[in-house]
Amino acid sequence: MLKVAILDDYQNVSQEFVDLKKLSGKYEIKVFSKPFEDENDAIEQLKEYEALLIMRERTKITSSLINALKKLKYIITSGMRNKAIDLDAAKKRKIIVCGTESNINPTPELTWALILGLARNLKEEIDNMYQGYWQTTVGIDLKGKILGLIGLGRVGSQVAKIGKAFGMEIMAWSENLNLDTCKELNVLPCNKDDLIKTSDFLSIHVQGGERYKDCITLKEMDKMKKTAFIINTSRGPIVNEDDLIIALSTNVIAGAGIDVYEKEPLPENNKLRFLPNALLTPHIGYVTAENYSIYYMQMIEALEACVIGKPIRVIE
Repeated sequence: MLKVAILDDYQNVSQEFVDLKKLSGKYEIKVFSKPFEDENDAIEQLKEYEALLIMRERTKITSSLINALKKLKYIITSGMRNKAIDLDAAKKRKIIVCGTESNINPTPELTWALILGLARNLKEEIDNMYQGYWQTTVGIDLKGKILGLIGLGRVGSQVAKIGKAFGMEIMAWSENLNLDTCKELNVLPCNKDDLIKTSDFLSIHVQGGERYKDCITLKEMDKMKKTAFIINTSRGPIVNEDDLIIALSTNVIAGAGIDVYEKEPLPENNKLRFLPNALLTPHIGYVTAENYSIYYMQMIEALEACVIGKPIRVIE
């Protein structure tokens, strides 16, 4: 019987979206709901498994992990892109890597939850309500403010459309900015420096990786308005985390709404957790019932296709 590991099911909900009992006659499935302590721990716990069903960019599937798992045949990831998988190492081992479709709507929606939360001081006001206080801060309007987007792809475009509905002015920059998209959405293209200096809300929507690593450091934050906010629902390393902590601690910028981090899960003692002007969520940009339904059902679908020798949605 094929041994299958479902990794990093933090909420322990995979069984709500796929009836694992129905698969028990074909597969021996184990759900891992907690992150591994380190790679050695992952190797020890996964050494007998032939298939890994993984949530994108939680556990890193490195070359050393792949080469240590001698029985591994299949890796099925949520989404059709996962920079945490060493695809070259998988290819050398002739391990088939497949993906799933993905719903992009949840991330723009969370982006706006963070923007609105920052604009109206929701973190402080909600906490104060539970402490018995009433109206302790003064918020700001979004209408007329400048929303700067780093990236105007599928997610950034959705964020831009919503910004227009709020009456905001939208600017955008990226290394491969599509001017046709800017024109279509009535977004002003600009260079990175102008975007940083001008934006009231600076929201990040580019892919992770070396190209945009440390795209925003203390150098950039020093150029921002003191009343400006950073929102990151993309990938943690795009904003230098140590520099962000300094900027928030010293009021270089007004605040930040962050869903992604350098290390995930975010350590309990991370200084971001203790900053009053940091609105934090635990990488839930894609975590919705609709998305999970797609992920887990299509993971099983892809696994079944691999087993019969007809893999689908192969990632190379």
